[in-house]
Amino acid sequence: MSTRGPYAKGVAKREEILQTALELFARKGYDRVSVREIARESGLSQAGLLHHFSTKEELFLEVLRRRDDRDGDPVSHRHEHSVKHLIGAVENNSSEPGLVRLFVSMSAESTEDDSPARAFFEDRYGWLRDEVSKDVRAHQERGELSPSLDADAVASLLIAVADGLQLQWLLEPEKVDMGRLISSLWETLRRVD
Repeated sequence: MSTRGPYAKGVAKREEILQTALELFARKGYDRVSVREIARESGLSQAGLLHHFSTKEELFLEVLRRRDDRDGDPVSHRHEHSVKHLIGAVENNSSEPGLVRLFVSMSAESTEDDSPARAFFEDRYGWLRDEVSKDVRAHQERGELSPSLDADAVASLLIAVADGLQLQWLLEPEKVDMGRLISSLWETLRRVD
């Protein structure tokens, strides 16, 4: 008997649980979904689900990490970001409305002091601002962006635009082309005088 068989089944079941949780969290919101419901939809008992994820919060944070891990560099396995990568992620988001809905709702809910996602989003936004700021400075050093711009401010504004466009797109997907709009803003900023 191969030791990889049970391991592979466990990994597959974990993936199924994550996908089910994503769909339920995206559709109903974190507070309106129970562990029992996720377990039932995954074909498990509550105890079976808790074998894979010890708490609802752990499961939820893993769903959020999975969304971000998709944006990592698949070749080098580094999780780095740039303006180009931010724009690409925004463009790709239109193919994953469930993830976008989950991200928008949970980032808003994370502003509550007792939110299980607060630390995740604080860390994520801090890291993302640092990464995009670094890339903005690199564009400035190459003469592709005005040196008079504050790199940290540009990074914060680009991230805010990306998040705001996601919300607008969820409300009116036929009217909001997220990728085109954020690309247009970046190209406007790059026009060096």
